[in-house]
Amino acid sequence: MMPMEEKVEVESDEEIPFSASATGKKVHPFDSEGNSIASHVDMSKSWILKRIQMGPLRSIYIVLIKAKINMLLPFGPLAILLHYLTGKHGLVFLLSMLGITPLAERLGYVTEQLAFYTGPTVGGLLNATFGNATEMIISIYALKSGMIRVVQQSLLGSILSNMLLVLGCAFFSGGIANHQKVQVFNKAAALVNSGLLLMAVMGIMFPAVLHFTHTEVHFGKSELALSRFSSCIMLIAYGSYLFFQLKSQPNLYSPVDEGGVNDLEDSGDEEAPEITQWETIGWLAILTLWISILSGYLVDAIQGASDSLNMPVAFISVILLPIVGNAAEHASAIMFAMKDKLDITIGVAIGSSTQISMFVIPFCVVVGWCMGQPMDLNFQLFETATLFISVLVVAFMLQEGTSNYFKGFMLILCYLIVAASFFVHVDLDKDDN
Repeated sequence: MMPMEEKVEVESDEEIPFSASATGKKVHPFDSEGNSIASHVDMSKSWILKRIQMGPLRSIYIVLIKAKINMLLPFGPLAILLHYLTGKHGLVFLLSMLGITPLAERLGYVTEQLAFYTGPTVGGLLNATFGNATEMIISIYALKSGMIRVVQQSLLGSILSNMLLVLGCAFFSGGIANHQKVQVFNKAAALVNSGLLLMAVMGIMFPAVLHFTHTEVHFGKSELALSRFSSCIMLIAYGSYLFFQLKSQPNLYSPVDEGGVNDLEDSGDEEAPEITQWETIGWLAILTLWISILSGYLVDAIQGASDSLNMPVAFISVILLPIVGNAAEHASAIMFAMKDKLDITIGVAIGSSTQISMFVIPFCVVVGWCMGQPMDLNFQLFETATLFISVLVVAFMLQEGTSNYFKGFMLILCYLIVAASFFVHVDLDKDDN
């Protein structure tokens, strides 16, 4: 038996290189030459594929081609072209919004890729920071043009959009996808963010109350001085919050561990980064630069779009602009909620609202101070009341530490009420009040 087995093994080993042949033993010389040519072609193909997989071509494919939302990328250059060829501000505004939307979403994706190299805590902070880069760039361009009300309303709209629309859609989608169980998140971290939002409301409310009660010591000047002082305090508070989150008590922000079989299953499905660390840094710079270019054309077309589309500037600033800027947060929050990773969802949606209210708004006040623009925290009575009520609603939704689709549906309906209110709201100048 042993010699026979050895013979079979030898024969099978000899047939492997010529398995395409039926006889397997007689091979024509031209066949061997064709096989060698085919092997060279296969090697060259594999080398090209390997170069694409390892080189910058793969990075370009993943960032600029792979996602379906990238079909909107050509609208950006088209908006710039129409800006110089035609005077149709409404069309330029709409095309600019469509062009910025995939850039904002891709910026969020690249930030998530960078989070693989920095860790979850720093990654969540980077996600919120670069997720708000679009709003910050648009605000600085508008502030440079003296459009202070556009800055105030767009930042207010970003807070409302993140708290109500983004979080509502995430809760709703996560509740539908995980209807068989109650989703939970870290209640302590959510309550800290709620407290910071209420502090931001306090900083924004007092200048408005001071203005509308006509109790200023120096009319117009006291309100501006209070806004600048409160902005510096809010920036200090946000810096202390970052130190508290990253250094002092990082365990407070660790995800809720429910235990059980699902955790073991999820541990085997760990995601891996698709692009390298230096590629993510390069893409962050490229996308931020392109967003800043398009933002200039978008801001210049706001007033013309309001006239041509017959929409109030307040509705465009509070509702339309934040939807574009929050594309990254919207996609990320829904995706993580459907994967039952609500702690990341809360960090993206509520963390982004906290960062806008405690960092971006005070930062714009300080930048306006340096530019000589009278940017203040008086967001007018209607806007301030809307923000205050929305923060209270979200704080009550988060206090239990649980989520379901009904809570998400309620938040979406609240946002629809806010949108309808700003559609019929006439924005008055401060001198008219």
